Amino acid sequence: MHNLRSHISVSCHCFFKGIDFLFQRSLPSRLISPLRVPAAWRRASPPTPFPLPPRALPRLSDIPPGLTCCLCIKSSPESPLIIMSTLSPDKRRKMESALSQLKKHTVVVADTGDFNAIEEYKPQDATTNPSLILAAAKMPAYQPLVDQAIKYGVAKGGTEEEQVANAMDKLFVSFGLEILKKVPGRVSTEVDARLSFDKAAMVAKALKLIGLYEEAGISKERVLIKLSSTWEGIQAGRELEKDHGVHCNMTLLFSFAQAVACAEAKVTLISPFVGRILDWHKENSGRASYEPHEDPGVLSVTKIYNYYKKFGYGTVVMGASFRNTGQVKALAGCDLLTISPGLLAELSQDHSAVTPALRVDKAKACDLEKIHLGEQDYRWQHNEDRMAVEKLSDGIRKFAADAIKLETMIKGKMLSVKNGE
Repeated sequence: MHNLRSHISVSCHCFFKGIDFLFQRSLPSRLISPLRVPAAWRRASPPTPFPLPPRALPRLSDIPPGLTCCLCIKSSPESPLIIMSTLSPDKRRKMESALSQLKKHTVVVADTGDFNAIEEYKPQDATTNPSLILAAAKMPAYQPLVDQAIKYGVAKGGTEEEQVANAMDKLFVSFGLEILKKVPGRVSTEVDARLSFDKAAMVAKALKLIGLYEEAGISKERVLIKLSSTWEGIQAGRELEKDHGVHCNMTLLFSFAQAVACAEAKVTLISPFVGRILDWHKENSGRASYEPHEDPGVLSVTKIYNYYKKFGYGTVVMGASFRNTGQVKALAGCDLLTISPGLLAELSQDHSAVTPALRVDKAKACDLEKIHLGEQDYRWQHNEDRMAVEKLSDGIRKFAADAIKLETMIKGKMLSVKNGE
């Protein structure tokens, strides 16, 4: 209560009758100790109160700017004690966290396989990848999901390779199912990076994952299939969207050519990797740091966003792979941003102002020309971007390596199950 009093420090008033009806849904089951209300706060005729949401103490985000709110500190039928407070827009803005402000302009997505870390920050969606699943699968809290997936793989039968593959698919979907209990929107589940140059295999794996979700009662509308943004991956996304109604999240995206090809394939969403673009430039430019407004990853996503909005593409942009909160805030206004729990925590403690840097009106006015890319043009333009070529290859190799580590772990546990250990 002391902290609450220190936050709500403007125009407080105390009065004692006539508004019991406001608190029928918001009184706590136990009474809260009353505050000492200074005489200077008291006034005979209080301003018109704004009803609280159905809980005893509201978050500041529940209070519309400039409106008076009510806080019930202690109540009895005879003498409810009420504190009134008018929150000015300026004071409200200073009190809000950067995360709360960001959510007004951008859909916030949690980038983690640790679904227990998701609930605190209340993101709309969540994304996973093989590296995140590997990290989560090593945690004791998630061993039941690993054991369940292994039993599923063994029960499906077939060769050891087939059993491991089935266990891997089940594990990825199991994590997705748990995540969907925590978020109201969608979860992204990734197709094995080792299939990145095989269109047919990517389509088949995507449909298998969607089938596992549907067997568990989850509609494909709540799932995004993540595919590497190779030419083959982009064409797999085109086929899945057009022929199967499966929504795709094109990942490992580093070049403008990749972004154009994805838009022309009419995929649902792309994930340009802000942090990995920055990493490459720091390693190759001799510069140790970049300010957000000149950050190469931020500039890349900004250009892609502006291009999509200027020419009316339906594909949306989700910035990913952030290294710091400065990058995140510099992309406020982007369609979506997927953010790690660590950076979400920093944003929730940050009270600096966040304003939309990316806006549709600015995008419409930008100086960009529309281009079309067939396979040859795509391959050439992507090849001309050394950073994108290196980071795409590196990303595929790293995700594949973590998938192999996960398979090795599953094989070991599967052997123990078969031996009755």
